[in-house]
Amino acid sequence: MENKKTSRLVFSAIMIAVGTILSMLKIDWAFGGGVTICAMLPLVVVSFRYGTKWGVFTAFVFSMLQCLLGIDNVQYATSVGMAIAIILLDYIVAYTVIGFSDMFCNKSNNFKSAIILGISVTFFARFLCHFITGWLIWDALWPNELGMLAPVYSLCYNGSYMLAEAVITSVVAIIIHKKKPEIFK
Repeated sequence: MENKKTSRLVFSAIMIAVGTILSMLKIDWAFGGGVTICAMLPLVVVSFRYGTKWGVFTAFVFSMLQCLLGIDNVQYATSVGMAIAIILLDYIVAYTVIGFSDMFCNKSNNFKSAIILGISVTFFARFLCHFITGWLIWDALWPNELGMLAPVYSLCYNGSYMLAEAVITSVVAIIIHKKKPEIFK
């Protein structure tokens, strides 16, 4: 029993490290921001491998690390409320929701469908977090240079890179599952 706990802890720590490294390798995107090559996939794997409870915990730890790495963004807040919103919505909640990826996986459904649905739903939840801060906080600090309405610009900015992230992560997850299904189990 202790060996299983240790194995789960070590595997999760490695997945957090891999996700963190991948999060630093970004491709600049059309409206700004960047697309990573599967930085969230390690969290998805942990969720499918160990379940929602452990997946959410692991994603929370990852979110705290991302918050520490991106803490410079908080300095732009003009109020305590704005700083709290940035920390919660751009980091803590946005990344922790990825831990729910396995919520559609059960014995009766197709694994490919479950993983695509899990990634789609959790990445959409992450998008909503970034969309809200983009609209209500970042646009207030730096109105976009295109003259777009704040919610439209936030949709374009956050939606474009989050859609790309979701597609890339889903495709790679399916390929990995096809070649090495034991990684998800």
